[in-house]
Amino acid sequence: DVQLQASGGGLVQAGGSLTLSCAASGFSDDDGDFTMGWFRQAPGKEREGISCIRLGDGSSYYADSVKGRFTISIDNARKMVYLQMNNLKPEDTAVYYCAATRRTLSTSTADYVYWGQGTQVTVSS
Repeated sequence: DVQLQASGGGLVQAGGSLTLSCAASGFSDDDGDFTMGWFRQAPGKEREGISCIRLGDGSSYYADSVKGRFTISIDNARKMVYLQMNNLKPEDTAVYYCAATRRTLSTSTADYVYWGQGTQVTVSS
């Protein structure tokens, strides 16, 4: 079974950077069919899909809220997915989750079957 573990959250000042990591295990030989996504959920708000990447060809997508500031990447050999977050803003404060799906690029929570535990990111002003 696919298991995901997110890490790398923390407290950072506005304008700073953090890199989140997601360790994945349990993929089968056709893991190129998987899409890995990063989501976040701020207090009192719905979970928001912010970026995703296709393991097979590396194609990616970013939500407007993070485009130009966040970069998603994969290390297929180590089965790791990263989210480099630059120029962080207080509104980026949330619990961040990684997730996996066999669907094509998507940031809809309904499309994802496998979820890791969240990692807290707090951006101070």
